[in-house]
Amino acid sequence: MVGTLANLVAILVGTSIGCLAKGGIKKQYEEALFVAMGLAALGIGLENVVNNISKSQYPVLFIISLSVGTILGTWWRIDEHFNSLIKRCGGKSPVAKGIATGVLLYCIGALSIVGPVMAAVKGDETMLYTNAMLDLVTSIVFGASFGWGMLVCAPVLFVWQGGIFLVAKFLSASFFCDSLITEISIVGGFLIATTGISLLKIRDIKTLNLLPSLLVPILFFLVKMWI
Repeated sequence: MVGTLANLVAILVGTSIGCLAKGGIKKQYEEALFVAMGLAALGIGLENVVNNISKSQYPVLFIISLSVGTILGTWWRIDEHFNSLIKRCGGKSPVAKGIATGVLLYCIGALSIVGPVMAAVKGDETMLYTNAMLDLVTSIVFGASFGWGMLVCAPVLFVWQGGIFLVAKFLSASFFCDSLITEISIVGGFLIATTGISLLKIRDIKTLNLLPSLLVPILFFLVKMWI
């Protein structure tokens, strides 16, 4: 768990640095940062999809995941509830898009999924330390772009990586096989790409309503394992 704690601290420190720097950034440069974040998210998302879709053993699983996840997220009105919470806390709507992008970028990827498994099984924290350094740099930019609301991403990452660590440590490390990571990466890639599309103002996609899509591959592999 030391690597996960390092990851948590990296995001908190990086976001704080970015937020403190934000005060000296003019409005026109803030807009430029939003565009840069949008392009980066779109590129990273598409890269995840392209690199993993050819490895998938279940070619239609990502379609089912996105469809079921979107229906559930829309039914639960995740985006609406979250935006209401942000507004009550004095935040602005772009913060919600920033948090959605940040959570997905921090949590989806081999380092953030395999890292906790390696830490639990072999005591090797290398991947988590590497991820922490990457997240430190990313969180500085996010903090400068979206402000203090981005601190929310840190505890989300901690719960995500901590949950994976506990499952691998006490239940089944083999559950987080290459196939599951591939399917999560494909679905996550699409979700990251949607945040990029929203930030670029191409279309306002409610990415938060798509988040339940990430649960479908996990549930599929749980059922598959029990059967």
